[in-house]
Parts: sequence; structure tokens; C-alpha cells
Amino acid sequence: MLEKVKELLREVEGFSPKNSEELEVFRVKFLGKKGVINDLFTAFKKVPNEQKKDFGQALNQLKQASQNKFDGFKNAFENTDDGGEDIDLSRKVSLDNLGSRHPISLVRNEIVEIFKRIGFTISEGPEMEDDWHNFTALNLPNEHPARDMQDTFFIEKEPDILLRTHTSSVQVRYMENNKPPIRTISPGRVYRNEAISARAHCIFHQVEGLYIDKDVSFADLKQTLLYFAKEMFGEQTEIRLRPSYFPFTEPSAEVDVYWGLESESDYRITKGTGWLEIMGCGMVDPAVLRNCGINPDEYSGYAFGMGIERIAMLQYGVTDLRLFFENDVRFLRQFQSTI
Repeated sequence: MLEKVKELLREVEGFSPKNSEELEVFRVKFLGKKGVINDLFTAFKKVPNEQKKDFGQALNQLKQASQNKFDGFKNAFENTDDGGEDIDLSRKVSLDNLGSRHPISLVRNEIVEIFKRIGFTISEGPEMEDDWHNFTALNLPNEHPARDMQDTFFIEKEPDILLRTHTSSVQVRYMENNKPPIRTISPGRVYRNEAISARAHCIFHQVEGLYIDKDVSFADLKQTLLYFAKEMFGEQTEIRLRPSYFPFTEPSAEVDVYWGLESESDYRITKGTGWLEIMGCGMVDPAVLRNCGINPDEYSGYAFGMGIERIAMLQYGVTDLRLFFENDVRFLRQFQSTI
């Protein structure tokens, strides 16, 4: 028996496979469940006691040598398969399967770039927010009826912690940590507990802007938004502002762009008016400035906010909001780029 183990050890030491198929035959023969090594371990109990020590040592040596031989050639064959001579490293890269940015990213980047050209910086904040920054500091104290305008995801067992319902919370944090003049935009993802449909989703993206300085007026706000609309939708774009209500701005307004009535689709999406709402805006309420440590007697400012999905739907003619979140390759391939 001992001589048989030594003979097998010599066979293992001299083994040199030419390919992975030969290596697999070796593994089955020596290391498989029905291989020779398992058979020898089964026969170990029949070895005379005076030979068990030598036989056991030789058998362990055979097993270790077999495993090392298999592992060494296995790694060698794998490395050859991944980066061997069969791969032509000089071959030109194919440009047929370029990836692309998501349409939400494309629109977000365009909006950000437009406002950066007139001096707005980018500010970001946490998506998991506290009640103060998301509600109270924005003129929405406890039991304020306007809180019902935003169905909120609260964190279980943490009644003061929630998923932010707007990026206005970022503006609060920015005002708390920066002195005027302030000119910033806050793009980001927000959450509201709404039923998912073609026109609504529980997750969406916003860009909100804030400008705080001395003697800022509603006229400054209107000119900024007119500039944005012309850059985003074309030089001939017209806008109108309709009175509205937001707890953190006073006066407040909804901003519409004139989309036109040139097609049946135009009549449908504008409900026959030719106008489309794109954002809300207003002058920052003095109470909000005070909550953030800014003297409203010295400074004033304006704020605005828009949904990126809504702008993207207008830009690309998308009629179902859910398409932005379903990762359907057929949909995403429409936005492929050659650059």
C-alpha cells in the first residue's frame, strides 16, 4: 500500500497537462469523490498499526501535492483565457455599442449649466432629512395645513426623520451656513407618498434655485426665469406668471411657457390653452429668512423650483413618467450619443 502511494505521488509530480480538459481528468482521478485518494483514505483502516504513521504521512503528502498541482494549472489556464495571446490588443475599439446618459441626467445637466452661466453655484444635502429643515424652517410648523400638500415618508420609530419632500431643505442648510449674497441651485432626488401612474411617482427629481441679496425684487425673479426659459426651450419662448401659494414664498407664482397649438398633441398636453406649467416661484418669506439667521430687514430674495421629469417629458415628448424609472433598454437606447 505504501509503495502504491509513492507511485501515485511520482505520477502527480510528473503531471503536466496541455489544456483544461486534461486537468479536469486529473482532478476527477485524484481529487474527485470517487478518486484514488478517497479510496486510499477508506483503505487506511486496514493498514497494520505499525505502518499507519508512514502510510498516513505519505497519503497526506499525496493529497497536498495533488491539490497544489491542480490549483497551479487551473490559475494558469484561467489567466491564459483572460489575457492570452489569442487577444489582439492592437484591435480598434468598436463604437457600435456606446452607452448613454439617462434622459433625467441629460436634462439635469442642461438646467444646471444654464444657471451656472449666470453665477449660480451648486449645493447638495442629505436625502434623509429632519423635520426642521424640511418643514418648520420653511414656515411649516407642526399642524400647519400646508403639510398635507406633501404626503411624506417618515422613518419608522423616528418621527422627526423623513425622506425629503423637496430640495428646499438644502436651501435652508445653505442659508444657515453661508452669509448673503447667496446664489445657488439645489438639484436632487425627492420622495412623496403618491400613487405611481403615468403622471406621478413616489420618487422624482427637482432643481430649486435661491438668490438672496440686498434689494432683490420680483422683477429680478421674472428676468431670471425668462432667461432660463429662452435658453431651455428657444429664443422665441414666452412665459407668464400666475398667482399661487407656497408657504415659504410671498408673493408666490406658477410659471407657464407658451407651448403653442400647432398639433393635436399640443392641444392635448396644454388642454387647449397653449400654455404649460413648468415651475413654481416667489419671493422668500421674511419668516424663512429669519429662521435661517438672515435679517429680512436688510436682505430679500427669490426662490424657484421645477421637476426635472416634467422638463424631460416636454423636451423628449415622453408621455409616461414611469418610463424614466423602469430601465427599459429599448427606451434608454433612444438617448445614445456618439460623443
